Amino acid sequence: MKNYISIQNLTKFYNNKFKALDNLSLNIEKGEIFALLGPNGAGKSTLINIICGITNLSEGTIKVDNYDIKKDFRKTRSKIGIVPQELNLEAFENVWSNVLYSRGLYGKSINKATDISYIEGLLKELSLWDKRKNKLRELSGGMKRRVLIAKALSHEPSILFLDEPSASVDVELRKDMWNIVKKLKSKGVTIILTTHYIEEAEELADKVAVINQGKIIIVEEKNELIKKLGQKKLIIEIQEKIDDLPVIFKEHNIELNTLNNQLTYIYDTKKERTGITTVLNLIKDEGLNLKDITTEKSSLESIFINLLKDANR
Repeated sequence: MKNYISIQNLTKFYNNKFKALDNLSLNIEKGEIFALLGPNGAGKSTLINIICGITNLSEGTIKVDNYDIKKDFRKTRSKIGIVPQELNLEAFENVWSNVLYSRGLYGKSINKATDISYIEGLLKELSLWDKRKNKLRELSGGMKRRVLIAKALSHEPSILFLDEPSASVDVELRKDMWNIVKKLKSKGVTIILTTHYIEEAEELADKVAVINQGKIIIVEEKNELIKKLGQKKLIIEIQEKIDDLPVIFKEHNIELNTLNNQLTYIYDTKKERTGITTVLNLIKDEGLNLKDITTEKSSLESIFINLLKDANR
């Protein structure tokens, strides 16, 4: 795959001299789902707004499909759709006219049969067809989120920015959103996702970037990131009831869950010696009998937290 969005040495100063982005470089490939993670104030929204032409950059260059966002802004803007986090919609418009109007704003025809057919198909795919005559104020939060996606896709962009796409929706609707994103990817749409739900990035993303204080900490394929930085948890269930751990167990960072009568030990998969043998020998020396042993992989969330801790030291 080729780089579809290329960001080089991007810096953004605001009027108060605050540096929101600091010499940031990043490449996003065509057709991938790219998750941008970071704490509040890390620079995620500033980066998206600059790429989308909403905010001006201070230094650096950004190219979309080899077009410069400043020199060729009409071409780059036509390739991009953005779904904002806020549910700002015209309350008394109906769904159909609102989405059709958004298409017209980008200079796309709205009178041909092919145009009408495209909007009809879009609303059906987003489960909005039955709501097409409803006023926007009559819709639930989840339905309004779908309308925002329809508006963003109304001009047939090849890039879609999703800023917290499942914010303020319930678990069922969140899963529906995930399915919508996966369908868009299957059609070749490049998707850049910001989210506070780490499991959302873990479910959807091909690649993950972590941003903090305006700088990119790491960019990596999601599966490779988990593999490289991941830890595993060894969970050992003991037959005998344990009320307190021997001191030597605590010295080896073994923890006790008295509720489930389990010992837990976290180890680094990258190290040559994991310490598992030592843990099992300690259990044997204490005369404890094993009931069950399982392992759990670390999640993207735990990796994200550890990366931020390291960056802030």
